[in-house]
Amino acid sequence: MRVDLNADVGEGRNAAVGAEARNGGDAVIMPSITSANIACGFHAGDPGVMRATVALARDHGVAVGAHPGFPDVEGFGRRELHVAPRDVEDFVVYQVGALAAIAAAQGVRLQHVKPHGALFNMAARDAALADAIARAAMVIDRELILFGLPDSELVAAGARVGLRTAREGFADRAYQPDGTLVPRSEAGAVIHTPEIVVHRAVRMAREGTVEAVDGSRVTLTIDTLCVHGDTPGAAELASRIRRALVDAGIEVKAVGAA
Repeated sequence: MRVDLNADVGEGRNAAVGAEARNGGDAVIMPSITSANIACGFHAGDPGVMRATVALARDHGVAVGAHPGFPDVEGFGRRELHVAPRDVEDFVVYQVGALAAIAAAQGVRLQHVKPHGALFNMAARDAALADAIARAAMVIDRELILFGLPDSELVAAGARVGLRTAREGFADRAYQPDGTLVPRSEAGAVIHTPEIVVHRAVRMAREGTVEAVDGSRVTLTIDTLCVHGDTPGAAELASRIRRALVDAGIEVKAVGAA
């Protein structure tokens, strides 16, 4: 049994993220994760941050992935924007291509693509947006792995174009009975109690289930678990989750590793 542990990083220059992420949080969380989702400049980050974050991941043996989002720095990419699929395809190509080039300059090849925030959530249910993202990833590198919610349109879109996909779980996010995430605009969308988050992470990886907000049991098969890098205490939480997974007999390894 094995699972990947990923985190959203490279977001430190956006004022919307917490102080921990802005003040070296990526360096602290990196030893505990196996895959890094690096912001590509549209919702957060810039070329210098991208370069530094790739180097940090490389030096820790962490797989590098692109984390493209809506062009919405002010809203940190978490506001739903109504954008045509053609435009989504264009700006995802732009972002992933930029990070791929910055990574290549440092001897690193991208492992995956994980859309950020509202783009991720909208593509989970909108086949046209999901197809646009999948096409964009395929244009850059047909070996890329596309991250998405289990049974989502995003995972289906990746399969349609021949990309490998990875089903992602969120230990620190509340789930609705249909397996989608509770919107961040609603109370209780983010779980802050470390003991609960760690327990949920192990349960998702080992049993393939998570408790929804109504108390029902949601079945979901996951390949990778996310810890949000902008959450207060994210580094310690990632460390605790990794230790708990290993103690439960689960191998923690990058999703693209042999």
